[in-house]
Amino acid sequence: MRRDESCKIVCRKKLSQEAVKNFKEKIDDEYRVNMILDNLPVVVPRQTREGSQTPSFEHGYRVGYKLKDDKYYINNHLSFKVLYHEDQTSPDARIVGFHVIPSSIKHEYGAWDDANPTAQTCNANIKITPGSHTPQEVAPDAYVVFSYDVTFEASDIIWASRWDVYLLSSDSQIHWFSIVNSLMIVLFLSGMVAMIMMRTLYKDIANYNQLDNQDEAQEETGWKLVHGDVFRPPVHSGLLCVYVGTGVQFFGMTLVTMMFALLGFLSPANRGGLMTAMVLLWVFMGVLAGYTSSRLYKMFKGTEWKKITLKTAFMFPGIIFAVFFFLNALIWGEKSSGAVPFGTMFALFLLWFGISVPLVFVGSFLGFKQPAIEDPVKTNKIPRQIPEQAWYLQPAFAILAGGILPFGAVFIELFFILTSIWLNQFYYIFGFLFIVFIILIVTCAEITIVLCYFQLCSEDYHWWWRAYLTAGSSALYLFAYAIFYFFNKLEITKLVSGILYFGYMLIISYAFFVLTGTIGFYACFWFVRKIYASVKID
Repeated sequence: MRRDESCKIVCRKKLSQEAVKNFKEKIDDEYRVNMILDNLPVVVPRQTREGSQTPSFEHGYRVGYKLKDDKYYINNHLSFKVLYHEDQTSPDARIVGFHVIPSSIKHEYGAWDDANPTAQTCNANIKITPGSHTPQEVAPDAYVVFSYDVTFEASDIIWASRWDVYLLSSDSQIHWFSIVNSLMIVLFLSGMVAMIMMRTLYKDIANYNQLDNQDEAQEETGWKLVHGDVFRPPVHSGLLCVYVGTGVQFFGMTLVTMMFALLGFLSPANRGGLMTAMVLLWVFMGVLAGYTSSRLYKMFKGTEWKKITLKTAFMFPGIIFAVFFFLNALIWGEKSSGAVPFGTMFALFLLWFGISVPLVFVGSFLGFKQPAIEDPVKTNKIPRQIPEQAWYLQPAFAILAGGILPFGAVFIELFFILTSIWLNQFYYIFGFLFIVFIILIVTCAEITIVLCYFQLCSEDYHWWWRAYLTAGSSALYLFAYAIFYFFNKLEITKLVSGILYFGYMLIISYAFFVLTGTIGFYACFWFVRKIYASVKID
């Protein structure tokens, strides 16, 4: 500690044909080497943009590089810089930074001694600088000498703030632009909802309530005509209950996770803390899923509560786990260290079957014990015929159009999230993410209410699934953007890597569909109950 080392030789390795092939594949696929020192990840300083005061880093260093002459070179020399902060009350020091600059050097040496290796290009008196030596080519039967040097540098950064430099965002202006852009969408939709609620609905309600003539039904137009059918249970009502319950579970997990992150409980120093928190919260939120799905199912006068509870407990997690297990099997087949070990998979099974499933049944039991949610108006025995709809009110068009604005509210932040996942960047700006999440909730709710009102005005009372799918269709745009990102930002060439990317993005898109669909459903559910409860029905 605090003792510099200049060009220390680690070992010498002869490259076989298989090793050369492996290194070339890793270089083509832009593999990176990750190291940890005192729980700090190694980073490569990047050249900051002109005018920017915020330092920028890459997570890990590249295995090597390829030049235009199609020759491959390996980074076999590492220049480490360890930043430390001295304790004022003791002679001790604490590590607050871990940087590396990789280089490719073709070391020159005479007779090789494994016990005491030396080289003319590497000794205590030589300071290695990038580009000052002939690079080491990746070629069959070539001997590669691996070396390093390390310097210690005192820093004013205190130990409690050592992660700040890793997590500072130099793109805060872009985030604020995204938020302002999303707020404009919210204000636009809020204006439309306000017009509907204040100028149209309340005016209509006042007019309808003043009508006393028994022949008023012939004079009514718009959404009140379907009051006897608007609360008619939809087709596949049980499946809708399952998806709504799962969405509430996912919403609760997301909200609490973000609150923990905002309060600083999910420190980046605690590796895997975010995923652990999400899994545990998902498990314990199972009681909300069971309670919500059962209450909605009871409102639909359903009787097969055990069947609905089982679907709530197993359908969404089962689909996610099946895809995840398939992807993990591919990683196992590649003999990658990134594969989830068998012990962890078994622990996930125990959490699912031992805690989550029982909690779903507990929530379902509590939900069915509650009195049924009563509709504000009675449902007619004979369904009303729905008139022919205009082209812009057709289900497919309206649903797809409804997903554009919710996706537009989050797509800029989505770019940074995908970059952090797939391009080795840090993402810890949960303040921005929480604001965007709130904007997403409001946008999903308002666009669903607006389109639901237009649908009811056209005397189409099949709003249950339409409300869910309108907001949930934003997941289609998310997956489409993931496809665009794959072909325009990533340089993935291996089939397995491509399958992993689209597999994980499919999981994310499916979860986003459940989340946004549930938000839209409950917004429309509240809106419909509100307007029909305010109208006098004789």
